Amino acid sequence: MLPAKFFIGLGNPGAKYQNSRHNIGQNIIRSLPPNPGFLTTDTFMNESGIYVQKIVNFYKINLKSLYIIHDDLDIGVGEWRLQFDRGPAGHHGIESIVQHLNSQAFWRIRVGIGHPDDFTPVESYVLQPFTPTEKELIGQTIDKIVTEVKKLSGL
Repeated sequence: MLPAKFFIGLGNPGAKYQNSRHNIGQNIIRSLPPNPGFLTTDTFMNESGIYVQKIVNFYKINLKSLYIIHDDLDIGVGEWRLQFDRGPAGHHGIESIVQHLNSQAFWRIRVGIGHPDDFTPVESYVLQPFTPTEKELIGQTIDKIVTEVKKLSGL
């Protein structure tokens, strides 16, 4: 039997990126118990739509049952939001998904990674690991999101 809801964590493939800010979605999925409805992309962030479209088509997922977990520069570290039918707001992974699904009518769990305060380019910032102080906040945030995902998925 197929899960009623699917949760897909975005990020980049490979150990090089595993602890980067951009991979917070995949790290949240890895913090959950094994479940056929908990998936991580196997593509680079900017090509996330390829993977998500493949999964949606294969399992015939109603987009109202699709939850994308991803990093968000516009939300502070330690904060997160659950939102439906929201535009990409410049997130290239979400842009790719919207383009491939031809819709933005899916759920998003937006996980705050903060915004660079200095002259660090965003492209570099998202590939950096969290600072020790941020790691503590992120750990607490992951715990809260894991609890919410379990509740939403019926676990």
